[in-house]
Amino acid sequence: MNKQELGMLGFEIVAYAGDARSALMKLLKEVRSGNFENVEKYLQEAEENLNLAHSSQTKILSQEAAGEDLDIGFIFIHGQDHLMTTLLLKEVVQDFVELYKRTK
Repeated sequence: MNKQELGMLGFEIVAYAGDARSALMKLLKEVRSGNFENVEKYLQEAEENLNLAHSSQTKILSQEAAGEDLDIGFIFIHGQDHLMTTLLLKEVVQDFVELYKRTK
């Protein structure tokens, strides 16, 4: 896989992680205002996008594990950053949902 292909996978990861982040932030906004109707919908949307991002990441990880020397650039690293922070955000938002449920 060349640097350009790795960059494109990095962009995929950024896009999918960004969509997941948007769904999680919408969810948090709704539960703050007491609306719990769309919790599962937004969590599912986030999870689907995180799975797509993870799939793109796995393509690269499996190639490197197979011994391919990859020329990883900043775009891919940026994608990794987005994915990891969004995974953390998902966990935090899920905790906030439970906290808001208890206070409403």
